[in-house]
Amino acid sequence: MSLTVGYAAMLEQFGPREAVDYTALAEQHGFSGCMAADHFQPWVPQQGQAAFVWNVLTAVGERTTGDLGPGVTCPSFRFHPAVVAQASATLEAMYPGRHWLGLGSGEALNEHVTGGYWPEAPERINRMFEAIEVIRKLFDGSLKGKDVKHRGEFFTLESTRLWTMPETAPPILVATAGPVTAKRAGRHADGLITVGAPLEKIGGLFDRFAEGAREAGKDPDTMPRVLQLHLSWAATDEEALQNALTEWPNGGMKFPKADIRSPHDFAQMARLVRPEDFEGRMVISSDPDVHRAHIQRYVDLGFDRIYLHNVGRNQREWLEVFGREVLPRLSR
Repeated sequence: MSLTVGYAAMLEQFGPREAVDYTALAEQHGFSGCMAADHFQPWVPQQGQAAFVWNVLTAVGERTTGDLGPGVTCPSFRFHPAVVAQASATLEAMYPGRHWLGLGSGEALNEHVTGGYWPEAPERINRMFEAIEVIRKLFDGSLKGKDVKHRGEFFTLESTRLWTMPETAPPILVATAGPVTAKRAGRHADGLITVGAPLEKIGGLFDRFAEGAREAGKDPDTMPRVLQLHLSWAATDEEALQNALTEWPNGGMKFPKADIRSPHDFAQMARLVRPEDFEGRMVISSDPDVHRAHIQRYVDLGFDRIYLHNVGRNQREWLEVFGREVLPRLSR
């Protein structure tokens, strides 16, 4: 597969119009595609936004030509999987061949808002895979012009279909950082999404994903492997570090964050984050070549698509510099 480097639109940080403008600008500077965050709340109040991802992706579709995906949405708490299936099918019908559906097991920050019980991780993962089963049924049945139904442990779907469908259903990509879920994703999904981590850890994820894919009779070498990579670039190292501490302190929090419910709680935890906490988790540098070398390591590992997120507000300057000095020097 060829390499695609896209723009990660952080809807936690930028209002919807601003995010669409930056995505269009990114394409002008050589980026291709958009991964847009699905958040009901920002991580910390300083970030300040949380626009509805499906509206933003539609506007991005009108302004750009690359691929479009929520990175990632949870189909099992705020949304019934049927609603996610309808949103995804509609987006692909509007922009054929451009949309992929990124799914995850959810975080309390976004999913607790509807007031339901927030289960532990194993149940959240099981809910996600049952939701994928529902979405697949709707995609497959609707393409055949047939109603489908479902009654499982977590979800019920009465006989129905998606009346607006693209000619081909969008691929389903599962986000995970854990080997067990990666193997299940290989069996039940069309591709894998993960975030920046030590190469040996990601290599293990790839192995388990490939194992699950082969068990399901699929060729893992033809399945997308997608990376979201956070970084901090600015004109000086000091500014890059300050941007990380102020705008993206969650990047320096070395603990699971899926059970934390409030941006205000994250803000209190952010006061404990120190510069050294970002080491090994996010590159902070004013040198584009340092970032290029870091990104290249993931390209060499085998990622097909990499969506970059610069954590500062300096998006225009960053897009110009990376479009000129980083993207052209990455090699498959």
